[in-house]
Amino acid sequence: MSDAFTVLWTHDTCRALRKAGRVGERPPVAFSGVHSSLPAWSGARAGDEVYALHVNRREVFVVSRMRVVDVERRDCCGIAPAAWEDPAYPGHGDWSMLGADGCGAEAVHVDATPVRFDVAVPGDLLASLVWRNRRGQTCGLKYVVDGRLQRSVGLQGFYRLTSESADELAELVDGTAP
Repeated sequence: MSDAFTVLWTHDTCRALRKAGRVGERPPVAFSGVHSSLPAWSGARAGDEVYALHVNRREVFVVSRMRVVDVERRDCCGIAPAAWEDPAYPGHGDWSMLGADGCGAEAVHVDATPVRFDVAVPGDLLASLVWRNRRGQTCGLKYVVDGRLQRSVGLQGFYRLTSESADELAELVDGTAP
């Protein structure tokens, strides 16, 4: 059975996506790292879904839903760097803003929905989302007041959703298909 996760894309990442004209395009790759600025996609396997979230003016948006294809370096990634100043993934330069140059970045090939910034998570859904850790303990999102997120710290990282919350986000994304 596959799992679903959330990852927070920062303002800088989303600004770079817009600037590069990637809105409406499907990312073929995302990047996992070893630093909090590029969270490790630990636990994600082929077939799992990852919801890239963005917070803007206390509202949470689903930017893309990505199904993990693999976490291998492929020919499409380009030649591995020979020196520290070489690009880590030259074959994915168009999507480098997703973390190609992050600390310990590793390519995660995905089958994704188009990047968009208009799929807001309704306040009642936001308040009811639940994540679970590896020990099976669950927790909801803190700092939701009147359907708006006061602090994004609870979304910063890579977290596994409960199956019910994953189903609700899938329904939201599927119901807003362009």
